[in-house]
Amino acid sequence: MSSSTSTTSLPSGLAVLTTLPDVLFIPEITFGGLVWILVASSKVPSPILQGWVMFVSVFCFVMSSTLLCLYICGAHGGSSSWITLDVICQDTAALFYLSAAMLEAYFTLSSTNPLIIYQENVAAVVFAFLATLMYVIHKVYSLLRWKSS
Repeated sequence: MSSSTSTTSLPSGLAVLTTLPDVLFIPEITFGGLVWILVASSKVPSPILQGWVMFVSVFCFVMSSTLLCLYICGAHGGSSSWITLDVICQDTAALFYLSAAMLEAYFTLSSTNPLIIYQENVAAVVFAFLATLMYVIHKVYSLLRWKSS
């Protein structure tokens, strides 16, 4: 009789920084932090649009940092429910960041701010789309890990 056991599990300790998709936490946190800094330092003529981008960048920064710390500490204890949690978090973050990146791009294109502010917003758009890409890639690999568990 053959039993199907999970060959995929969440790593603990510094092994988190060597496995895919978990290594993607680093660029997610980095790009998200840059979006947060750039949006916070720009002038805000449209608080609703900028507010959503700021919320998404801070929320995803804190969520990814927390998950990375919990994975490094081994808080998951090898439980498969953490794989599902990872999929849900990455899916939510990818959706949030896609909407935030598109709103920031729309805001930047429709803005008539001076060049320096425009450059900050363009940089925020670029980093928001890079963060979106990282979260989407992480989501795909998390889904593959979830499917194989």
